[in-house]
Amino acid sequence: MAAVGLAPEGMQAHASPSRSITLRIAKSNPGAGEKREYASFEVPVEKWTTVLDAILDVKKHLDHSVAVRYSCRQATCGSCGMMINGMPKLACFTKVDELQSAVVTVEPMVNFPVIRDLAVSFGSMFESHRKVKPYIMDENGDMGAEPVDGERETLQSPEELEKFIQFSGCIKCGLCNSACPTMTTDSSFTGPQALTQAYRYMADSRDKGADERTKEVDESHGVWRCHFAGSCSKVCPKGVDPAMGIQLLRGYMLGFKK
Repeated sequence: MAAVGLAPEGMQAHASPSRSITLRIAKSNPGAGEKREYASFEVPVEKWTTVLDAILDVKKHLDHSVAVRYSCRQATCGSCGMMINGMPKLACFTKVDELQSAVVTVEPMVNFPVIRDLAVSFGSMFESHRKVKPYIMDENGDMGAEPVDGERETLQSPEELEKFIQFSGCIKCGLCNSACPTMTTDSSFTGPQALTQAYRYMADSRDKGADERTKEVDESHGVWRCHFAGSCSKVCPKGVDPAMGIQLLRGYMLGFKK
């Protein structure tokens, strides 16, 4: 695709910017048989401009057809994950200035099927997430923890909370799965996102469903398939540290105390 320098007829043109960057957007529509091409746009930026801001600027002024998923714009919903200059990042959480590059290339996350342009399908990740039963279970395998000693709530000590609280910050953005080299070579791998969440609930003192989850993760494409590259933890925007969660999960599986 040719570079776009001027707003097409009928679209609003920008005022003269103080600084601009070249934004290269991967465009494709696999469902229609369209292979990936790159469209380049000159985009005005300020010191606070995020990559998502730049993409939406293009969508508003230069190319209405750009497909991108986003919602909260504050690194909470996990919707706007994509490859930014070759690294999985949240577009709303990445400022253009941080990249220190006059050319910013955005592409759909790897290890996920592309829907169109920058939007990918999270179907396989959500299926793996559901498989590990990401909720507190009682002794019968039902959702919810039964209160004890007549209490209305199941209370936890700070020490019990500390065992899992870090891993509860996952926003399901998919960056960890995209960065994982094992997922690149094994599409059946459960993935760092789901494995970390399996440990989050197995480490919770209120949960009685460890045996149920063990059936899902104790197999060749589960927790033992991880090679501990550590890429998942490097890209996590919330500091969840999936690599550590997977190591702790392996320790649990080997019989160490939670």
